[in-house]
Amino acid sequence: MARISPLMIAPPLIFGAFAVLAGIGMFRDDPDALPSAREGQPAPPVVLTEFPGKKMFDDETLRDGQVKLVNYWASWCAPCRAEHPNLEALSGEGIPVYGINYKDQLGNADAFLAELGDPYKAIGRDEQGRMALDWGLYGVPETYVIDGQGTIILRFAGPITQRVIESTIRPALEKAAGSN
Repeated sequence: MARISPLMIAPPLIFGAFAVLAGIGMFRDDPDALPSAREGQPAPPVVLTEFPGKKMFDDETLRDGQVKLVNYWASWCAPCRAEHPNLEALSGEGIPVYGINYKDQLGNADAFLAELGDPYKAIGRDEQGRMALDWGLYGVPETYVIDGQGTIILRFAGPITQRVIESTIRPALEKAAGSN
C-alpha cells in the first residue's frame, strides 16, 4: 500500500482554507466598507489652519443644527479629482459641504479649486495631518455625514460616485436629519 506524504496533503488543505475564507468574505454586507469607531460619536475637535481667501469653520459650525458633509481632500489625490463634480452637485442642492485640505501645498490646492470649482461652504487646512488622526482618516478622499448636533452618522472612505450618493450618502443624510 502506498504511503501518503504530509507534503501531498498540505497544498489541498491550504487551498481549501483560503477558499472558505474567500467565501465568507464575499457574503459580508459590504466588503469594501472600512470600520469606523467614530460613527455615532461626536466629531473630534476641528483644529485647522486658514486657507487664505476662504471662510474657515470650527467646532461650533459642526454643531449648528444643520446636517452637513465634511470632506477630506488633496490636490495630489486622483480620486479627489474624480469625486469633485459630485461634491459640487451636492453643494448645488443646498447640502453644506465643508472641506479639509489634507497634507497639501497651498498653491496646488488653490489651483485645484480654481480649475474644478469650489463646492465648500468653508474650508481649512490640515497641513500635518494631525486632525485627520483624531478623525480616524484612512486616506483621501474621505467624507463624513454630520448631524446638527455634531455627531458622525457616516464615514465614507473613497471617492463619492453617483451610486454612492444614492445608496449610502442620501440615506445617511436622511438619518442625520431625523436625529436633529
